[in-house]
Parts: sequence; C-alpha cells; structure tokens
Amino acid sequence: MTDTPADDTILPYDPAATTRTYLATAAGGLAPLVTRELEGFGATDLREDRAGIHFRADLATLYRCLLGSRVASRILLPLARFDEPDGDACHAASRALDWPAVFGLGATFAVDVTGKSSHIRHTHFAGVRVKDGIADAFRAATGERPDVDAADPDVRVLLQLQGRQAQLSLDIGNGGLHRRGYRGAGGQAPLRENLAAALLIRAGWPEHLEAHPDAPFLDPFCGSGTLVIEAALMATRTAPGLLRAGFRARGWSGHDAELWDRCLAEARDTVRPWQGPPLLGSDRDRGAVAAARKAARAAGVDDCTRFDQADALTLEPPADHGVLVSNPPYGERIGNTPELIKLYSLLGERLRSAFGGWHVALLVADTTDSQRLGLRASHKHRFYNGTLACHLLQFEIHRREEPPADPAPDFANRLQKNLRHLTRWARRQGITCYRIYDSDLAEYPLQIDRYEAEDGTLHLHVQEFAAPASVEPARAEARLRGALAATLEVTGVEPAHLHYKQRRAQKGRSQYQRAETAEAAPFTVMEHGCRLRVDLDAYLDSGLFLDHRPMRRRLQEECRGLRLLNLFCYTAAVSVHAAIGGARQTVSVDLSNTYLEWAEANFRANGLEAEIRDGRSRRQPGTHALLREDVVRWLEGTADTPGMVFERIFLDPPTFSNSKRTEDDFEVQRDHVPLILAAARLLTPDGVLYFSTNRRRFELDHAALTGLQARDITRETLDEDFRRPPPPHRCWAITPANAE
Repeated sequence: MTDTPADDTILPYDPAATTRTYLATAAGGLAPLVTRELEGFGATDLREDRAGIHFRADLATLYRCLLGSRVASRILLPLARFDEPDGDACHAASRALDWPAVFGLGATFAVDVTGKSSHIRHTHFAGVRVKDGIADAFRAATGERPDVDAADPDVRVLLQLQGRQAQLSLDIGNGGLHRRGYRGAGGQAPLRENLAAALLIRAGWPEHLEAHPDAPFLDPFCGSGTLVIEAALMATRTAPGLLRAGFRARGWSGHDAELWDRCLAEARDTVRPWQGPPLLGSDRDRGAVAAARKAARAAGVDDCTRFDQADALTLEPPADHGVLVSNPPYGERIGNTPELIKLYSLLGERLRSAFGGWHVALLVADTTDSQRLGLRASHKHRFYNGTLACHLLQFEIHRREEPPADPAPDFANRLQKNLRHLTRWARRQGITCYRIYDSDLAEYPLQIDRYEAEDGTLHLHVQEFAAPASVEPARAEARLRGALAATLEVTGVEPAHLHYKQRRAQKGRSQYQRAETAEAAPFTVMEHGCRLRVDLDAYLDSGLFLDHRPMRRRLQEECRGLRLLNLFCYTAAVSVHAAIGGARQTVSVDLSNTYLEWAEANFRANGLEAEIRDGRSRRQPGTHALLREDVVRWLEGTADTPGMVFERIFLDPPTFSNSKRTEDDFEVQRDHVPLILAAARLLTPDGVLYFSTNRRRFELDHAALTGLQARDITRETLDEDFRRPPPPHRCWAITPANAE
C-alpha cells in the first residue's frame, strides 16, 4: 500500500466555492423521498446511486436541506475515495487531504465510521487511523494538531466503508439527521424519526391534512410517540432541524454564520399554529405513554398532541373518518408467531368493525400480515426498520351502511350456550378455572380454558389446533379471526388477557418447553383451598392440568394422615392438594428443574416448605420433598429402600419422552407395565396407585400386571367441563390383588 492514495481519489475542495456537490444518504427504500425533498429545497443535478443522492447546492440551499429534510440520514461533503480500505489506506487517504483548508486548528473534531470492509475487523481501529492521518496532515502544515471531542465536536468526519471501497467526507449536519433531539433513550425497538416521517409521507399525511383539515390523526401503538410527534411537526410546518442542538458543522471553513442565522429565521417564520383536533397516540404501556408525553413537550408539540393509555384492540375511533398510521408490534417486539396471529387477527376485526371511513397505514414485517388482518391493501411500500425489511400496507376501510354482522355467529352461539351451563355449574362447585369450549364445532378447532385469577381478573387460554389440509389457509385464518373476536365479545375478557397458542403435534416433553414470548405474566388461582401459580404465556401448558381437577380433589380428601408419592409431578399441584388435605408426607419426582422450582413456589404460596434435592440421594425425604431425577431411574434405585412406602401413588407419565438427560426414551403404551410394577413395589398393602394417561387409544395390559388389579375410574375423574367424548385422559385405580 502506498503512503498516499492516487491523485484521482482526492476530490477537489475550494474553500471559496459558493456551490458544491454534496451527498445525502438515506435508509433503504427512502432515496426517492429524499430526492423529492431536495428538489423542493432547490437542489440541482440530482443523481441517485448506491451511496445515496448526489446533488449540487449553494450554501443557502444546503442550509435549507439541513434544516428541512425529514427523511435524509446525513448530508455529506465528499473529500476522498479510495480502494482496498485497510488501516494503512485509511491513514494515507486522510493524511493526503488539505485539512487546514477544511477546518481551522482551533476547531475540535471527531471521526465516525460506518459500513464494513473485509480488511478491517474493528471500525474503531479504522477511525483511529483516520484521526491520526488528520493530525499528521495538520502537523505537517502548521506544526500543531486540533483537539478531538467525540461527544460534541465542531467538525465531524465520516469514513464510509463499502466493501472494497471507502469514502471520506465532512458530515455537514454533524451527525445523523434523524436525531431531532426530542426523544430520550427510547422504548423497545424505537422507530427512527426519519423513518417515521417517511411512513407519514407515503401514507399521504400532508396531502390528507390539506384536503381534510378537521380529520383526526391516530397511532394506537404509539410507543414513545415518534409517529405522532413527526405528524405534528409536519402539521405545524416545523422544520426538524430547528429542534436539533449543535446542528451545523460549527468549525467548517465553508460555514457562513450570518447566512445560517437568516435560514434559521426563515424556518421559524414558516411554523404555523395548529388549529385542528389534537393528534392522538395511545398505547397499553403506561411507561410508553409517559415517554411520549415527555418527548412531545421537548419537541414543542404538546399543545397539539394527546397521548392516552388504551388497548388498540378495544379503541373507539375519535371520529367517523381520519388517518391511522402505526407501527404495531412484530418479531422481537412481541414474541412468538401465535402472539402475532392473535394481535393481527383481532386488529383486523377491530379496524373493519369500528374504523369505517378511515385511511389506515400499518408498518408490518411481512406481507402475510395483510392476510392475517383480513384486509386487502390498496398500496404497499417496502422499507427497512434498521436491517429488518418491512412493508407499509395501506387500507381504505369502507364505511358500512348497517352495523357489521357478528363475527363467527355459529361459534358465538355455541360459546354462549356453553358459558350459560358451565358458569352455573362452576359457581355451585366453587370452581374458578374450567374449560368452556373444546372443538365443539369442527370448523373452529379451538380449546378455550377460563382462568379466574386470585384478584378476580379473568383470563382465557385459547389453543388452536391445525385445520385439516382440505381447508384453505385463508379460510382457516378468517375463521380464527372471527372466533377470537367472538370470544372477546361473548366473554367480555380484555384482549390483553386472551392468551393464544397454536397446538401442534409435540414430541417428548416439548409441550413443557418455554415459548418465546415478550410478555410472560404468571398469576395465582384458587382451587379447593389451594393457591396455585399458572402461566398462560411462557409455556404451551399452563402449569395446571384442568382435566385432573377431580383427581386433585380426590387425593386432597383421601390423603389425610397418609403418604403420597407423585411421579412425573410437573408443577406438583396434586402434591399441594394432598398437603393441604393433611397428608403426612408428599414426595414429588420430576426431571425438570423449571417445574420443580415452580412446584416449590406452589408449596410456598400455601405456607408450606418443600425441599428440592437430587433424587439419587439416599437421605430420607422430608415432609414435602421435591426430587430431581428421572422417574424410571429413581424407581429402580428406590425399590429396596427401607421405609420408602406410600398409601397413595399418583402416576401420570408423558405419552412419549426423549429427554436429553436420560439415556433411553419412553413410550407409555410400550413401557407402562414395567413402570407400574416398579411404582407398585412402593405401595402399602392397602394402598392405591392411580395411573393416568392422555394417550389416545391406550390399552392397559391387565394380564401383565402380575399381583395387581386395576379398575377403570375414568368417568369418576371427569368434571362437567370435560365430559364430552373422547375423554382427555384415561385413569385406573390399581391395588394389590389381595387387598380387600
């Protein structure tokens, strides 16, 4: 690599020039909007390429672009281009420039680096090499070097790495133009201000504003308020550059302070007071609403904006027409795909039923979200939110002459019928958590469980099963949208308390694995005097098998003064019931650390101490023991332990298990006989072993259960909410053959 780059890499810089060629950079998909803006400010010779938008402008036009552009990322003055950018090349390119002509010795400077290069692993290193080159150029010319100020420099230099090429520029705007200065640290996945402005422009906000000055603006997922604030800045014709402190490159030799002040005054004179209705933003998150209000004050638009805490899925439109622009949650901001399906399904129903006459624009991560919404987009535009490709979908929600038909009327009627019957039954039995729908209609393959939290809050756990292959996906999605909307309408449950999952064939213990979700909020329920924790978000199952409610009640009544062994205990709800019923001892065995900790929390919630320890320990378990061990292995090692006998055993194995922590897999039909025989060796002569399985078409091998007798008690273990065939589980009471 040579000490200095080739002559043609140095771009001519004349300190006395009144017109220069600049470069405006733009995020993916925004270049055409930036070009339109620059033309409006008077820029000429515009040309787009991969680097951005090249344009020529005199100083006044440049200042208008800096102050007024809502969409550009940066405005640069290119100084040098060079190939194969490694550390030496970065130093040589910067050293070759006449920096004292660009800014004075008394100005502070900083170097930013963007992009990637195969020759440079760390952008900080590249920045240091450019800084050293600038310092060396100044020393060679003046004998001194300017100071560096990384936080608030007078001049900012930008090195753009573009693979095998690189460019050095003066950053005229002294940083990213999206940083208007009104927003703090931001909430989760904040929307950049210039992207928000681009969305508004594509959604026709300025044009719609001129045509309908009384039309309200609404963002029902406002987060920290960026879209609403940018819309207010547009509505009041406030140049975004007016908000940004330290906006210009103070130390640049081409800067004209007097002209800059005139351009500032011109921009301030353009601002107009807002005469229309307040621009509205709302969000479920109280903290986000507070942040939005604070940002609006900082931007000077708090008098024409209003932010409220509200759920978008129940929001009433403020008028019979208006503009709704929003960036609803997606991907990392919300969690797993089922949560997205629930959100977009309910949002589509809400928009269709309540927002007739509105123009709606939504930024989504995938165009399939349009199908989930059940709305046909009139326009689609591609954008990038950071590195994530997104689409702005626009919809014209047609006003209905008559009230919209109820969604999924057949499903709603069945759900209402179920609720009338089951609510009366549950109230008589003192039951607060029960199933209210179980695929009663083939077209709606859902299971819906109702949970009443200890504080009286109602939650619904909705699990959708895969539709038959003969049902078109679009039709299945339409039915789901209707069913979810009808469920909220019939039950009155808040959308935030509807917990939706997709139920698919599971292997091993995958039904117990944690789901990726943004909001996991466990709560406590009461069942026959027991406090039990459930979590309807983090796992496929809730932590409380509702179909085993009668068995928990049975063991609670039977175990007074007795010892209970709970195998494959899950969250040990059965053991807690037995303990509350007066059991002398409970021993619960499971391999999962997560569920044993959950079990411990269940005991603790009821004022009981439970000890978690390794199941291989030969130490006698305490009053309430939680043993971490594979059940089969534990039974093999416990068979001859003195005193290890129980009057009641509850054995509820998984249908199939191939845990990484065990050597062998388990299949209940194949392996139930040795499992039951091993467990029965710990049974007292007058004891009872309750064996349960949810494997469909399971056949108990009575003949192979030597020395035992088994009685099918399935009907005795099903409450009113689980009596529809086929039963969710099968259950047997197994006793020694010689027991009376």
